Amino acid sequence: MEHPYGYIKDDKVYLKGFLGQEDRVIGEVKENEASTIQYFEARFQMIREKVEKLKQDIQENQNKGSFLMKLIHLKNSLYSSDALGDFPALISDLEEEEKFLEEIIQTNRERNLEIKHGLIEEAENLMHSTDWKQASEDFKNIKLRWLKTGPVEKAVEQETEERFQQALDVFYGNRKNYFDTLALQAEQNLKTYEDLLVQARQAHDLADVKLAFEISKKIQKQWKEAGRVPADKRQPIWDEFSKLNNRIFSKYKRVMQSGPTLSPGLLLRKMEKLAQEMRILSKGPSSPATMAEAKRLQAEWKKLPPKKPRNAQQSIKTFVFSTDLVYEKSFLNKLCHSKYEDFDGKSTEEKNIIKAGILKDLIARDQKELDTVKSNAENFRTNERDFDTILQRKINSYIRKMDVKNFLLRELSTP
Repeated sequence: MEHPYGYIKDDKVYLKGFLGQEDRVIGEVKENEASTIQYFEARFQMIREKVEKLKQDIQENQNKGSFLMKLIHLKNSLYSSDALGDFPALISDLEEEEKFLEEIIQTNRERNLEIKHGLIEEAENLMHSTDWKQASEDFKNIKLRWLKTGPVEKAVEQETEERFQQALDVFYGNRKNYFDTLALQAEQNLKTYEDLLVQARQAHDLADVKLAFEISKKIQKQWKEAGRVPADKRQPIWDEFSKLNNRIFSKYKRVMQSGPTLSPGLLLRKMEKLAQEMRILSKGPSSPATMAEAKRLQAEWKKLPPKKPRNAQQSIKTFVFSTDLVYEKSFLNKLCHSKYEDFDGKSTEEKNIIKAGILKDLIARDQKELDTVKSNAENFRTNERDFDTILQRKINSYIRKMDVKNFLLRELSTP
């Protein structure tokens, strides 16, 4: 029995070959030839309906490209389907749809590449930002839009991904370095508070209540000028520090001030000697021995009478500035070693470049904090008696810090 797309021979149903395929058996005659032919025609009708349904889904769905693999799978299955009908026509229809989808996908990938290039440009413009909070929010938004953007051509996919990731790495690396520096600064500040507490204990145990009182005033001033530390770490130190200073003040009020004093000439010479020793110390490299000697000189300086000769101002300035230099060099050295494990193995030129970069970041941060202090002072000015004095002291402290860092920066750039 013949059929436009097949035939029956020896009770077997054949599908005529198409698109380069040979004739093949697709089934057997069951009841009679007519009903068997109808059965395989019905199977073809089901396949045709499936093709039409897929075409309709593609037409109605916005994300048309998602149907490409389903279409290819259906098209390939037609070559082995057991049914009687015009398979070449169905395959031709699906190939037209396939071409249509590939064009859409190509257009989408070009548009996706354009979108991703825009996101990369946004990321690269932001990657050096130091407004950490806002920039972090912006990067979060950029990454979300990146994930929502579809794929691009395989040929440019890796290059596109790497360029975007590089911008992310730069920003998040800079942010990590900044907060690592803050953490290290907080650690250094905590040591300052701990050192002030030690000084308060030592002053509290002094027999000379007048000297203890003068030391107490100095260290309380230094406490106000010390940097930020997490409150939970600072509070216990403050509790003991304030109690010790209150006791020192109480003793000072109760006990008559007495004790031998140096003549103005001897005192001036001793101050000049200590200032010169600290100045020499500040010109050398930082080391544990240097820090130990600096602390010894500080201890000697603290033993001097609180009332200084009028012509001792230069010695005071030299001692204070040189002391700051010694401590700043030590802090800078610790920062360099924390950021670069192989710091000691680098050349002098490389070390100076690293130090200069860190100093510039620290100076910028100090300037930003100084600007904030000045701005806050204008916005929250009060009529309290000591407000202007305390504010000026705080401003002077930031200026002094920046002067020391700028001095070190100039030292590094001097051949």
